[in-house]
Amino acid sequence: MATLSTPQQNGIPRSPQGLDPTASVEQALQAAGVGKFQYRIFLIFGLVWLADAMQVLSIGFSAPSIATTFGLTLPQALQTGTLFFVGMLVGAFVFGRLADRIGRRPVLMMAVVIDACFGVASAFAPDFTWLLVLRLFTGIGVGATLPVDYTMMAEFLPSDRRGRWLVLLESFWALGTIGLAVLALWAVEWGDDAWRLIFFVTGIPALIGVVLRFYIPESPMYLHRSGKSEQARAVLARVARTNGRAAEIPPLVPERRVKTSLLSLFSGALRRRSIALLLAWMLISIAYYGVFVYLPIRLGAQGFGFMRGQEFLIVLALVQLPGFALAAYGVERWGRKPTLVGFLLLSSVGCLGYSLGSSMPLVVGSTLLMSFALLGTWGALYAFTPEVYPTRLRASGMGLAGAVARFGGLFAPAIVAPVMATHFTLALVMLSSFLFVGAIAILCVNAESRQQALD
Repeated sequence: MATLSTPQQNGIPRSPQGLDPTASVEQALQAAGVGKFQYRIFLIFGLVWLADAMQVLSIGFSAPSIATTFGLTLPQALQTGTLFFVGMLVGAFVFGRLADRIGRRPVLMMAVVIDACFGVASAFAPDFTWLLVLRLFTGIGVGATLPVDYTMMAEFLPSDRRGRWLVLLESFWALGTIGLAVLALWAVEWGDDAWRLIFFVTGIPALIGVVLRFYIPESPMYLHRSGKSEQARAVLARVARTNGRAAEIPPLVPERRVKTSLLSLFSGALRRRSIALLLAWMLISIAYYGVFVYLPIRLGAQGFGFMRGQEFLIVLALVQLPGFALAAYGVERWGRKPTLVGFLLLSSVGCLGYSLGSSMPLVVGSTLLMSFALLGTWGALYAFTPEVYPTRLRASGMGLAGAVARFGGLFAPAIVAPVMATHFTLALVMLSSFLFVGAIAILCVNAESRQQALD
């Protein structure tokens, strides 16, 4: 390989003797540039992420009409949400590992097909048992898209652009939130069949994504690490052509293939970062559901029922957008860890704001602050996590993190709800503490991936 003093052209070493040089995948990505190719896959991934947000948030809006249709109590109808989260846990864990074993692209297609087909089919469930089964499989599809989408997006971006783009991909969650709120307002007119309309419409973006994802090739980084360097080179040449770059992609630097298992996430240098990151994902997830699910229930009983309405949900989503924007700026300007810790500390302090009083300005202001800070936290976390794992374990790491987050969602009712109902201030201190400990956990991660090439 050419030495560091060798002249470079388009980010690729150029041999002064005219010999055929070699390049790393990172150098080839720099040469291929960032342009039309990345914008396309960004929108394709974003469309399904938008759909996933609508699927997750639709649980609360669909449950009342499900209960009416099948003659159930509201807690029974909410079992559709429980099964959905169980499915997400399974999907994230299983498909994340599968993406590291058989490739990103086949798992990418399987995930979105399951997501779309079972999501749309949910709207036509003939009875409650069928609905539970369909929501379970929809959850598997939604959970499976998480590790693969972010892994692939990261692996098509050079190091100087990667963090910002990954944070902005998470901002499609806010767009999905707005879409669901508008849909829920419309669905009211359908009466008892409101849930059918909600599930049908929320499945359409994923259905469109099935077609669009045929455009996305396999990750060049995965191909190269799997011993298919020429195929990786061909994909990188396609990226360069699509972006209008004239750079020729040279042969890639050979790399030794390493077999790994899921336990490799907890061996050597990865042990500390995996434990710290998974703890952060768990605590942030519990706090997120505590703030945006159980806190509004408590406040609704105190005269703030509008906080559970669709109009206020739109306001919350709009506040999230500048949170994502600041996180996108911060991860490149200050680094991943400082940005994450800053947002977590702001979230921790903001959570305690509810304990200062029950005036309308204070409650609404605290809620908007939490929406800004917590969603900025998620944006930075989704950017940071795939970067700290090597290619052979990247999707597995993301999948395990996603599964742990779903555990947080499933445990939140048992952890947060009883305390919130009986000891309001104690619940706020508990949620604030979770976020504070999450910040400490991020500080314990033994990696900072800003401006670093993926391993």
